[in-house]
Amino acid sequence: MKILDVLQREAIIDDLKSQTKKGIIEELVVPVAQIAGVNPQELVRVLMDRERLGSTGIGAGIGIPHGKLKDLDSLVLGFGLSRKGVDFESIDGQPTHIFFILVTPENSTGLHLKLLARISRILKKDPFKDRLMHAADGNEIFTIIEEEDEEF
Repeated sequence: MKILDVLQREAIIDDLKSQTKKGIIEELVVPVAQIAGVNPQELVRVLMDRERLGSTGIGAGIGIPHGKLKDLDSLVLGFGLSRKGVDFESIDGQPTHIFFILVTPENSTGLHLKLLARISRILKKDPFKDRLMHAADGNEIFTIIEEEDEEF
């Protein structure tokens, strides 16, 4: 499964404004909830519940908030870029800039894990992360992800 099999251009936010974990999640949820046809507040609740189990800030400037919703038909993925960086309680204590938000149906553990693994793999490449950080807008972010997605 490729990232762009799931990520729609409309779900890319190129300049997140919030400086708090909950605020970032609330921003990321807006296009994802709209695409999925789910209640944004419910999605925020699910993601914040997951964060209480342990931060999805995996370090190196990356956060991958994720959760499962029972009334969801298929995987939904969003992307956000915080140019200033935010304290996302990452394991390395560093500010988080690059976010992928993943929401899956309750019964799709296999796909959920495959997509998380793919995202984690490509985000280990520093040149890819640098290109994302310096992208001018959502269209450029989409193109950068598309190019990287083809290589894997």
